[in-house]
Amino acid sequence: MAGTLPGADVVNNGALLTHEDRIIAVGSAEEVLAHPSATNASMLDRIDCKHQLLLPGFIDCHTHLVYAGDRSREFEQRLEGVSYEEIARQGGGIRSTVKDTRKSAQEDLLKGALGRAKRMCSEGVTTIEVKGGYGLTLECEQKMLRVARSLETVLPVSVHTTFLGAHAVPEEFEGRSDDYIDLVCSVMLPEIAKEGLADSVDAFCENIAFSEPQVRAVFEKAHALGLPVRLHADQLSNSHGARLAAEFSALSADHLEYTDEAGVRALKQAGTVAVLLPGAFYFLKEQQRPPVNLFRKHQVPMALASDCNPGSSPVESLLLILNMGCVLFGLTPREAVAGVTVHAAKALGYADRGVLAAGKRADFAVFEVESLAQLCYPVGTREPSMVVQAGNLVS
Repeated sequence: MAGTLPGADVVNNGALLTHEDRIIAVGSAEEVLAHPSATNASMLDRIDCKHQLLLPGFIDCHTHLVYAGDRSREFEQRLEGVSYEEIARQGGGIRSTVKDTRKSAQEDLLKGALGRAKRMCSEGVTTIEVKGGYGLTLECEQKMLRVARSLETVLPVSVHTTFLGAHAVPEEFEGRSDDYIDLVCSVMLPEIAKEGLADSVDAFCENIAFSEPQVRAVFEKAHALGLPVRLHADQLSNSHGARLAAEFSALSADHLEYTDEAGVRALKQAGTVAVLLPGAFYFLKEQQRPPVNLFRKHQVPMALASDCNPGSSPVESLLLILNMGCVLFGLTPREAVAGVTVHAAKALGYADRGVLAAGKRADFAVFEVESLAQLCYPVGTREPSMVVQAGNLVS
């Protein structure tokens, strides 16, 4: 088999050795098979993946996987010329999904999320980030995050949960967004943290969502509670979200279509990952691409994610996102694969996955291709021949 780590050359006739949930050796077959643990293994413990490519398990680092309802009518409206912003101002958009999610039972939300997560896992995804943000009340946000947490009890996947209370102003707080932010900071966030339901905190900083001072209040509270932050930034305008994310040493800043060079420099200095979301760019027919060349110039790591959600990116395929990242944003296949492995891991604060190296988690997928280009150029059709998550063969 051939094996690769993003940023490194493909190792032809490579091998990988695992014990329980960890990789203990990786490299050329000659080197790995000489490892003491390999020489003691029986033939039944060996799997020959000749003429295939072994990669780290994929990581989808930005999803809104838990939701109810359908927004196909909004899809029609956009085709008729109504903008995403106008739909939101008319009470559609995120608020529409909030209404459906609030009235859905936890078991119904789980059923929907489980189907989406299963399809993701079938493509080699071994870690998924899942946000709240469609409840906008403490009770409903708790419900969503509990559903997200429960996914890893029934599927071979690790789940990173993100509290996104500052996603939109709920209808009952119309015209009182500051009051809603006070509720997020004084009630919702502390209770979510107390219950251990969130691994990080996110917010939407945009002219149709929350202002810089409002997001700053949320982030200050998150830091006081010991939770790292992430940010939906600069998607529809240059609201200086990238610089705000960098100020709080955010794990990631996501979207970034309108980020300027000052924002890119700030991300680099803070060590914040730029998460690119080509599914939303495609589905909303956006024209402004994220500044990929500036990210390259300043060596800001670029992750890719599905942004799976019912309104702006109804995409469940990370393989499709690989192709979109290359075609729509001009990433190389090497950059795209790094974006769903090593850089996606960093965007979630994980140092134990995303690469093939001794001591890392035994999360990996095997594809019947010989190069990264062969994986990225078809439109979402290269499902893996084998997936291993935490050392367990799952497909």
